Amino acid sequence: MRYSVTFGAVGPGRDPRGLAELARLAEDSGWDAVFLEDYLVYQGETALPTYDPWICLAAMACATTRIRLGTTVTPVPRRRPWKLAAEAVALDHLSGGRFILGVGIGDPGDPFLAGVGGPTEPRVLAEMLDESLEIITSLWTGAPVTFTGKHYSLDGVQLTARPVQQPRIPIWVGGNFLVPAVRRRILRWDGSCAYKGSTDAPQRMTPQDVHDLLAEHWTTDRTHFDVKVSGGDPIAFAEAGATWWGRWIAPGPVADAVAILRAGPPRLP
Repeated sequence: MRYSVTFGAVGPGRDPRGLAELARLAEDSGWDAVFLEDYLVYQGETALPTYDPWICLAAMACATTRIRLGTTVTPVPRRRPWKLAAEAVALDHLSGGRFILGVGIGDPGDPFLAGVGGPTEPRVLAEMLDESLEIITSLWTGAPVTFTGKHYSLDGVQLTARPVQQPRIPIWVGGNFLVPAVRRRILRWDGSCAYKGSTDAPQRMTPQDVHDLLAEHWTTDRTHFDVKVSGGDPIAFAEAGATWWGRWIAPGPVADAVAILRAGPPRLP
């Protein structure tokens, strides 16, 4: 079991410089990863300044040497997949192969979807996510890519820079664990950082959920597969097969975040 914290890049002390300092403290305090939520305007905290999480991750990569860094999750339909592919490779090189890309369809209520004329129907967002992941991973090979889908089309384009990590940067899938399409998507990639339920009816992932997901995973031909959970009993989740236990640190005073980080992660007996 490895241990992570998740921040929003929002509010005092969560700008690129501040998050670099928090990431360094997390590393020094024994945590194994720091993840950032990927918003341009932080949901529910619109009065607070939000900083681009990818710029923050670059600063965090320069301030650390050991911990993994990533997004949980990037709303891929908000992005051009080829630009996202190139940025992920650059961040993987900057961090020395420590980057994890968490992905999801995004929140249909995100003002930088609906508010800029983008699609908001979950079915369409899911199609865009699936096409984007095929494009991104193809571009990471360094070979020319030709692709024709419902939403994207590429004609022999190529990114010659390849990730440090091979066969690719790990892709963890987020979304509502109760949605069958989300579970199918999780099993196609490298890990799960899914939540359970909806914002209106949130539920907590259970060790049985992890057990059931892994039982489905082992019917595939994949070898390593990560499952990240948040909250609950780390021991029970480890026994069920989860590989990561995470803690979300809400926006608020920097001193509160510092105290949580300095306390270090829970350790199994």
